[in-house]
Amino acid sequence: MAAPAASSERLGDLLVREGLITREQLEKALQEQRQSGTRVGYNLVKLGFIPETELTKMLARQHKMPAVDLSKFEVDPRIAKLIPGDLAIKHLVLPLKRDGRTLTVAMADPTNLGVLDDLKFITRYDIFPVIGGEFTLKTVIEKLYETAVDTQVADLMSVIDDMGGEDIEVLEEKEEDVSAAALSAQMDDAPVVKLINAILTDAVKRGASDIHFECFEHDIRVRYRIDGALQEVMKPPMKLKAALISRFKIMAQLNIAERRVPQDGRIKLKMPKKVIDYRVSTLPTLFGEKIVLRILDKGNLTLDLEKFGIEPKAEKDLMEAVSNPYGMVLVTGPTGSGKTTTLYSALSKVNNIDVNIMTAEDPVEYNLYGVNQVLVRTEIGMTFAAALKAFLRQDPNIIMVGEIRDLETGGIAIKAALTGHMVLSTLHTNSAPETVTRLMDMGLEPFNVASALNLVLAQRLLRRICSNCKVQYTPSAEEFDVAKVRADTTLRSLRFQQETIDNAKIKATKEAMPLLQSVTLDTPVMQLPFFKGKGCDSCNGTGMKGRQGVYEVMPMSPNLRRLILQSVGAAEIKDAAVDEGMLTLRMDGWVKVMKGITTLEQVVRETSA
Repeated sequence: MAAPAASSERLGDLLVREGLITREQLEKALQEQRQSGTRVGYNLVKLGFIPETELTKMLARQHKMPAVDLSKFEVDPRIAKLIPGDLAIKHLVLPLKRDGRTLTVAMADPTNLGVLDDLKFITRYDIFPVIGGEFTLKTVIEKLYETAVDTQVADLMSVIDDMGGEDIEVLEEKEEDVSAAALSAQMDDAPVVKLINAILTDAVKRGASDIHFECFEHDIRVRYRIDGALQEVMKPPMKLKAALISRFKIMAQLNIAERRVPQDGRIKLKMPKKVIDYRVSTLPTLFGEKIVLRILDKGNLTLDLEKFGIEPKAEKDLMEAVSNPYGMVLVTGPTGSGKTTTLYSALSKVNNIDVNIMTAEDPVEYNLYGVNQVLVRTEIGMTFAAALKAFLRQDPNIIMVGEIRDLETGGIAIKAALTGHMVLSTLHTNSAPETVTRLMDMGLEPFNVASALNLVLAQRLLRRICSNCKVQYTPSAEEFDVAKVRADTTLRSLRFQQETIDNAKIKATKEAMPLLQSVTLDTPVMQLPFFKGKGCDSCNGTGMKGRQGVYEVMPMSPNLRRLILQSVGAAEIKDAAVDEGMLTLRMDGWVKVMKGITTLEQVVRETSA
């Protein structure tokens, strides 16, 4: 139903003519309108110049529409759900009752005829509009829709109290975009602010590395990545989708009007005793933008390689390579495998007052004192290659390049390594030997690669067995089949060396140590100690808690350099490196299983035979 024709006389003049307000009171209401943008009628009620019931009656006469006294009306929450909360708040409309195919809706602005068509389309009902007092309507809408949200996030809200939520503060630069700043101010009092603060703080408390906010056709999903695995934590109401996305983007200082292309930003959140950085990435999907936040908690940054689980020989080889005055050290592995943390750890060991360390990163994840860190920005021409060229004119001792992606970057890095600089970088390959062939596939000359490389390290992260519910068990024949090893295969057949077994006995967990003492190179794998987690409250029933690194460290020996010069394949380089004592990722995984740190299933999932 469309609204009837209205009187052409303005509301303020009509009220003055009827003697309900004075001309001076109208002038004050109009001044308030110019300052705040609120309507004249709302200002008259707020300033106490006229009762809201009288104003509503006058609006009903002016627009020839029925009026309703909302203070005497109890709204059914089930009826309220027919209209999305963001629409109700924006246009000040509220569904009151449903009668067959007709929905009665209270509205503050009877001239807003466009919203009636929107409501008809959204609800699939015929709309019967009535006039409600704007002042009361705002209060009822905020209370009604805020209650719906609060019931969904009650558990998360307790997190803010536990962590001193009143001290949480978003640290952001002043936003120049007026419209974005105005939108941010409008959303400050909305329940969405509480919800987002709760999600951000709860993720930190649970030790999550990422937050995934995903939009689907009929619901929204929030998941945390904890110890490498995603866990669903809640499903916010669909009506909050637009507000949640906008709030995330405002906090990250992104363009809230741009929904067609991916955007990247950062949020800095001040919590009690620490500041947390969130790296924000948005991606347009079919039903809305997906937002992923990478949590960068400097308080959790550990720079001790031994705590990551690197074996003694591998750590010794790595530190010797990094301590050289020149050459190249490469760390490889998939995204999220801890490559940057390993490089930071290596840099921290050589970060002295007498060396100039320069890094080019995309993005800069952690700030390191004493290290000159440069943010790569491809869109303005500040690429890895451009940064590297600039570094060479800055008298560097040690250069770290976030990633070698192309021939140009690789060529400059090789030249830098050959001209008296120590170069550290990352690459995306599956193993250390494959890194060598990858560099040559890029177009780099074998003699340059052989001369420049000091060491290549490949790594993965495995989930640790929960220490509270760890139990010993015997793997089934199927598990050995999946691992592509026979149950009667000995450690010697797997090409282990005695030094590795001896180190494992020293560093094993307390449950595995006594069982490991009788293990020799001729022990079949089926006689090794195997453990798993039963599941408890501490690990949320998963049996796994925390993560552990597995490493494949290949130092360059004269024999390996000779093989590289001959342009041999990765398989031959791997065989030669294993003969010289290198542990492959799968072999290092077996060591972690022997020590009682992880499960055979985890090793098979993350490494190749």
